[in-house]
Amino acid sequence: MRAGLVMMGAVLLAGCGSGNSDAGNVSSDVAPASGAAVAGEPRWTLESTDAGTTLALLGPSGDAAVRLICPAGGTDLIVNVPEFEPIGSEERMSFGSGGEVVALVADTEGDRQRGGVSGTGEVPVELASLIRGPIGVNYGARNSGPHPAPPAPLAQAFLAACGVDPGPAVEGGGAPIPLANGTAGTMTAAAAGVSACLMQGSERLQVEPLRAVGTEPFWGARIEGRCVTYSHPEDQQGTRVWTRYTPAPDGGGTWAGALGGARFELRIRPDPDCSDGMSDRLYPLAAELLVRGETRRGCAAPA
Repeated sequence: MRAGLVMMGAVLLAGCGSGNSDAGNVSSDVAPASGAAVAGEPRWTLESTDAGTTLALLGPSGDAAVRLICPAGGTDLIVNVPEFEPIGSEERMSFGSGGEVVALVADTEGDRQRGGVSGTGEVPVELASLIRGPIGVNYGARNSGPHPAPPAPLAQAFLAACGVDPGPAVEGGGAPIPLANGTAGTMTAAAAGVSACLMQGSERLQVEPLRAVGTEPFWGARIEGRCVTYSHPEDQQGTRVWTRYTPAPDGGGTWAGALGGARFELRIRPDPDCSDGMSDRLYPLAAELLVRGETRRGCAAPA
């Protein structure tokens, strides 16, 4: 059974903080990981790959206690708890914070890729409120949490990767936070709040905004960090694609992601004589776009 996300009552997570919680859970009295990482303490990490973006709480041993995943090019949210054991008759997992809870469809055979049990459903519009307070997950008679809320900059970047408005920039965002490599780093409000497109994992991208155009057929692309907004005559407003950006030694780069379940890849390389074929204008960059199994060519310039 695959149902959409259904809003549930707070009772589903009422036991998350009770004395009946499992001994293996991360202690709920750990301070939220908003300061520098401390050895042996749980910490939130954010990782972006071609497959998607994962917000994970690592326990004292470095193993994940909870993973929140937004696959690239999709509209689903996956919640994975490695310590849960699958129950053949239990198809519901509850996830949320306080009185706001959603129900996910759990894999009754377990998650062979990540371990434990995963629940899947459409990304809820209220995802921001679900991860900005102590997080709890319930499956059958087992509870995980409540866990400390992720640091605001990581939460904002994750929400943006899931296609949810991350809201305004956090204030005082220059405080050190634990990064995906386990070290302490600094993510400013400008990095996380002004545009999550400029964050790739824990790295602040230094990518010049670009605009690419092509003809026969007509297409366009606006590039900001790792975000590519792809447009064509049937979609003139454009669709944002979250990609993995890989710089090239010649000053160009590749933006790889997925659109409509198919591979999406935009390659930019220097070419001072690039012509759009429609005018006398010459562009400093050449563009090659792979979309829906077709290769399209064009030119690009700083936006």
